[in-house]
Amino acid sequence: MQRSFTILYTSLLGMCLGSSSSFPSNINIGGLFPTESHEYEVFRFALSHHQDIPKLVPQVDMVKMGNSFSMTYAFCSQFSKGVYAIIGLYDRKTVNMLMSFCGALHVCFVTPSFPIETANQFVIQLRPELQDALVGVIDHYGWTKFVYMYSSDSGLSVLQKVLDTAAERNWLVTSVNVETMTEASFLKVFQDLDKRKEGQIIIDCETERLTGILKKIVEQGKNAKSYHYILANLGFLDIDLTDLRKGGANITGFQLVNNSEPSVSRVVQQWMEFDNKDSKMPKSGLKYTGALTYDGVKVMSTAFQNLRRQRIDISRRGNAGECLANPPAPWGQGIDIQRALQQVRIDGLTGHIQFNEKGRRTNYTVSVMELAPSGPKKVGYWNEDEKYVTTASFMRGSNETYGLQNRTYIVTTILESPYVMLKKNHEQLVGNDKYEGYIVELAAEIAKHVGYQYKLKIVSDGKYGARDPETKMWNGMVGELVYGKADVAVAPLTITLVREEVIDFSKPFMSLGISIMIKKPTKSKPGVFSFLDPLAYEIWMCIVFAYIGVSVVLFLVSRFSPYEWHAEDYEEGGEPQTPTQAAASNGVQQGQTPAQQNTNQQSPEQTNEFGIFNSLWFSLGAFMQQGCDISPRSLSGRIVGGVWWFFTLIIISSYTANLAAFLTVERMVSPIESAEDLAKQTEIAYGTLDAGSTKEFFRRSKIAVFEKMWSYMKAADPSVFVKTTDEGVMRVRKSKGKYAYLLESTMNEYIEQRKPCDTMKVGGNLDSKGYGIATPKGSPLRNPVNLAVLKLNEQGLLDKLKNKWWYDKGECGSGGGDSKDKTSALSLSNVAGVFYILIGGLGLAMLVALVEFCYKSRTESRRMKQSINDAMRCSTLTRMSGNGSGGENGRILTHDFPKTVQTLPCMSHTASMGLGASGM
Repeated sequence: MQRSFTILYTSLLGMCLGSSSSFPSNINIGGLFPTESHEYEVFRFALSHHQDIPKLVPQVDMVKMGNSFSMTYAFCSQFSKGVYAIIGLYDRKTVNMLMSFCGALHVCFVTPSFPIETANQFVIQLRPELQDALVGVIDHYGWTKFVYMYSSDSGLSVLQKVLDTAAERNWLVTSVNVETMTEASFLKVFQDLDKRKEGQIIIDCETERLTGILKKIVEQGKNAKSYHYILANLGFLDIDLTDLRKGGANITGFQLVNNSEPSVSRVVQQWMEFDNKDSKMPKSGLKYTGALTYDGVKVMSTAFQNLRRQRIDISRRGNAGECLANPPAPWGQGIDIQRALQQVRIDGLTGHIQFNEKGRRTNYTVSVMELAPSGPKKVGYWNEDEKYVTTASFMRGSNETYGLQNRTYIVTTILESPYVMLKKNHEQLVGNDKYEGYIVELAAEIAKHVGYQYKLKIVSDGKYGARDPETKMWNGMVGELVYGKADVAVAPLTITLVREEVIDFSKPFMSLGISIMIKKPTKSKPGVFSFLDPLAYEIWMCIVFAYIGVSVVLFLVSRFSPYEWHAEDYEEGGEPQTPTQAAASNGVQQGQTPAQQNTNQQSPEQTNEFGIFNSLWFSLGAFMQQGCDISPRSLSGRIVGGVWWFFTLIIISSYTANLAAFLTVERMVSPIESAEDLAKQTEIAYGTLDAGSTKEFFRRSKIAVFEKMWSYMKAADPSVFVKTTDEGVMRVRKSKGKYAYLLESTMNEYIEQRKPCDTMKVGGNLDSKGYGIATPKGSPLRNPVNLAVLKLNEQGLLDKLKNKWWYDKGECGSGGGDSKDKTSALSLSNVAGVFYILIGGLGLAMLVALVEFCYKSRTESRRMKQSINDAMRCSTLTRMSGNGSGGENGRILTHDFPKTVQTLPCMSHTASMGLGASGM
């Protein structure tokens, strides 16, 4: 038995060890690199850093780039050696051959070379695509005409993307192939640019060829300030830009490797200390292609570790196969390795590494760099989610801020209350003293913090700034900055994308949004029946039905319950009889037999107080909180009464709580409450300021409501656009509620505080934006002004200025004067409906009494065989003279009518059958 257990244990242990040892501890990976290339040296450096099990064992072949035969021989040699994956480089001549082999044999090829458009999933492309980032930067600078220099060495995918975008956006692109460009053609390109006074050039080449082109640019003296170059290369820091910087040219490029990251700088330091005895080349910094190679080794190591952890068998059994076999015999385990490589998610030297289903990099970030006088500076970044994002800018020349105090800067602004206004005695003043307002004080504070002298200048055309769609020229304050007529724009100038492309903005000094201004509607006074308003129409209807329903249920419950029925004893419990009635009663009894008299005494009449009318009267009395002189006797009836009392308690309490507000508050009924209300109607016209950011917002918006509003405004006749804000406000005030003006919320709030206090803001803001201080592109004032705005904001001075010019100087009181609901004493008009109901009730009671009188008189005339006039006269004389017996509660008991006929509802019934003497 013990021996059997030992054999079983040994077998299980062998199976476990066998399953673990089925995954190879050494992984042969191939390498295809040019002789003594930088990428090969980094490949060896990366292998020394990744010694984890399974260990990567290299099988490297040095190949001659551009030689298809050499590349084919090396690939087949490595495939026959049984490599699991290959890392290496390709060029435009060998790329197609490698794609074919990888797809046919299911061998993964990891490459840092330029990305290509292919459906081959076995090609893992480490280098991110640059075309979208390049288009984003072109959009940022607002280029519409430029020269595109390219080399076919790195493929034409970027050029194709730029040309497609140019066709969509009407860009004028001149493409030049640098491989076929001679010295003469090179000079001709720049001569044409000089004639057109243009200097916008994109250079798309690999690093080696790009260095030669930049050297030619320096030799020809084309590195002046009038030129702007964008280098479509991911290694901006790998390029020597020393000579190019001396001329002051604007250089923009892209950087994939973030050297400021501690993990990256640590690897770079280790690379510089790496002792490669076999290398014959001098030691150089880690280029971006080398960083991609390092990440490629890391990706492969991670993928094989994941496969080993998942116990996936990828061992090659027997002959590895022949790569030139016909038909090709693909490797069965190749698809497992391909999936493992594509599923890798790591952070490497080139940022976040992730691949899509086609083996291309995704979810990556590229830094955007500019060449400052002090060296390369990061000014933004691009990624797939946020697109191009500006992060910082530099001041050209570290000492350019020196001497700001030695000149007077022109500060352009616009006359707009309460920002800039002329003082009442402005004719007697000169210079900046003529003006007052929020912007005037803000400009003075900024000048004090930055330390420069300035002169306020009102913009000549009175516009903020927009680009003419035909001439492409800027007007307003933006135009004065673009064309050098002013140095700073301190005004309520909205920060927008199109403006940011041509000028620089500071941080916002005021946040706002587009709002709707309408003429303040007249306040609606409470109506005659406003006391019904505290409860909705549906609630009143439900109360009526509940009242009827409770009355009917109470009537039915009282009929079915035996405890609601009781006998009336006319002798003991009845009403007192008059002597005449007693005699008549005795006479009747004397005429009966003894048996009949005994039956009358033993069988008193059963009565029930809750008839249908008494039930209605009981429910009404409880609802009016007045009660009634009858109450249910049975348990079921009291349950009905109890729940009805609870119901009326809650309803009456809720009604009373809201009644005061509805009677005493006068409300303004606004015809519109939002932009959707404006878009749905055509009675009220609406428009914006011409040549402003608000108009631009509607013109560019893709939201359905705003598109509909823009279509209306654009086609409206007469035009709904106004030249100035004052004109728009006057149009609102004179339109009698038929025009709404769309403007910034801050201006809307200010005008609401100005007399005659007849405008109001409705709805929320349609967007969110800010006012900023603008400077020309590259101005030395940008950073100092920006810091000054931040400092003023932190000190609370910006809020203090706004309160001063908006509310402290307001003319309509707190909240815009009459804008708030105010409680006042009740007038007759507030409660007139109650009096109408009282008068109507009294009149209805008189009418019902007359109908009852006529009905009774007609009935009696038929009984007494009299004319109706005699019966009415007799009844009137009897009631007016007071003759007749006085009943309970002042009821008149005549000699002609039975008592049961005269009994009123909701009173104790008297079931006596006695008749008066005259009645007998």
